[in-house]
Amino acid sequence: MEYIESPKNWERLPHQPAVFLAGGISGCPDWQFELTHLLVMTNCAVLNPRRKTFKDTPEFAELQIRWEFDHLRKADLISFWFCKDTVQPIVLYELGAWSMTDKPLAVGIEHGYRRELDVRVQLSLVRPEVRIVDTLEDLANGIRIFERNFLI
Repeated sequence: MEYIESPKNWERLPHQPAVFLAGGISGCPDWQFELTHLLVMTNCAVLNPRRKTFKDTPEFAELQIRWEFDHLRKADLISFWFCKDTVQPIVLYELGAWSMTDKPLAVGIEHGYRRELDVRVQLSLVRPEVRIVDTLEDLANGIRIFERNFLI
């Protein structure tokens, strides 16, 4: 596994699938750490938008938004995780935007997430082939399956 954390730029290696970890950061536990740990034995490039340090300024926020914009496009798979702690409106926006494309998605929703029904129904209408899971372990398994099929 290659680990890329914002603001580091990622450049593609041949035959290496990239997965973007889309999901809550503010007010959420560091689920990205746990998911990354579950992916350590893969050949994936893991693109993590959660920084170790973040300055709450407009300039810093704009750099973060631009990094995410660029790396969502570079990724071969976008993995979404909706933790129960907050609603995560930006993640909902990103899921809505990317669900209207043919980019592969992996989606997980923690039990207790307030907008679970919305995510399930909306996604089933536009991308019925996307299976929604409810644990980070199952999300990691879906990413591993994607990786195995990446070069086929």
